[in-house]
Amino acid sequence: MSEIKITAVNFESEVKNSDIPVLLDFWATWCGPCRMIAPFVEKLADEFEGTLKVGKINVDEEPALAGAFGIDSIPTLVVMKNGQALKTVIGYRSYNELKKLLSDCGIA
Repeated sequence: MSEIKITAVNFESEVKNSDIPVLLDFWATWCGPCRMIAPFVEKLADEFEGTLKVGKINVDEEPALAGAFGIDSIPTLVVMKNGQALKTVIGYRSYNELKKLLSDCGIA
């Protein structure tokens, strides 16, 4: 499963009502660390296909969603399950750190 672009329009159906956990990646095109972490996030989307949905939220295009999550630094990754945020990490993380985040949430 490839990453899904999350917007205010599809947030409820893709995230709130998802029957599997969702990893949200809050990012922006101008953000260097966001571009550095992007391949890891994409790899997780492929590796956990069917057990994890990966959603990308561009903070410049979706300021209301960013505001709803209190995003003031990017990249920020939020693990959601049953419509609730389980864990949040801010800033660049290695691939192994991202896998541990998922494991800590009972996903990996």
